[in-house]
Amino acid sequence: MTQPYSDRDQQVFNQHRNLLFSVAYRILGTVADAEDAVQDAWIKWSAADRSQVADPKAYLARIVSNLALQRLRSTQHQRETYVGPWLPEPILTGGDTAGDVTDAESVSTAMLVVLETLSPLERAVFVLKEVFDFSHAEIAEAVERSETAVRQAAHRAREHVRARRPRFTADRSRQRDVTERFLAAATGGDINILMELLSPDVTLWTDGGGKVRQALRPVVGAQTVAAWFAAIGEVTYQGVEPADMKAALVEINGGPGVVFSGPGKVIATVTFDFDAEGRITTIHNIANPDKLQAIADGTTRDVARN
Repeated sequence: MTQPYSDRDQQVFNQHRNLLFSVAYRILGTVADAEDAVQDAWIKWSAADRSQVADPKAYLARIVSNLALQRLRSTQHQRETYVGPWLPEPILTGGDTAGDVTDAESVSTAMLVVLETLSPLERAVFVLKEVFDFSHAEIAEAVERSETAVRQAAHRAREHVRARRPRFTADRSRQRDVTERFLAAATGGDINILMELLSPDVTLWTDGGGKVRQALRPVVGAQTVAAWFAAIGEVTYQGVEPADMKAALVEINGGPGVVFSGPGKVIATVTFDFDAEGRITTIHNIANPDKLQAIADGTTRDVARN
């Protein structure tokens, strides 16, 4: 039976809203879908017999996990037929996320790219177990599978992620320093400095989604990638003249990143993976305008695990 909700019920939901978004975003990799999952969780919460809910936080997290999993399954075909590489939608994050290594890594572009290679069930199980420390029994209830099936999915996902996640991470100050130097060299067209900052086998992934002109395959090698970015200050891009292009160092998905913008619009974001020496090993460049709204609206999101 539907129970009228009170201000207290609204307060309880709002208290856990950031957590719910954090779970849904890591499972889905898109902001709008994660926000929709949170809104659907509110509808279910409003209709539930809340007097029987002993642990609202766990209850809500299970609801939003199930909703995110359903939504992820429904978007699988769309992602498989996407034009060029599909990269996660970037978000602005704050010091709380960057200050916790596990938080920062679990929401990094690199990790979300790896999670994209899992099955929807494996992804949801991995996020709930490895990031949010749910028990196998709690996850089984959330994803509506047996505990045995969840344990098997967790094992497969953990092994898969371990084999593919970046193994070396420079310290935070080094990452920021390299990002600042990269930004200065790219906007100044200094290909020699760019070459110094890039690993010899650096890979650039670009996501234009068929909406803007981007490389449809990864660009590999320091020389080619350096030339790509050195041209920023010399060529018109998406109708924006070089003199009107602005670049800003910001925190994106728990690490230092760059936002490129022109008059009245965000044009692209760039995030980086680093090796142990602080050289850039991977660059993720997102230019699909459909994926830049969360950056354009300027909202800094709290995606900490607690």
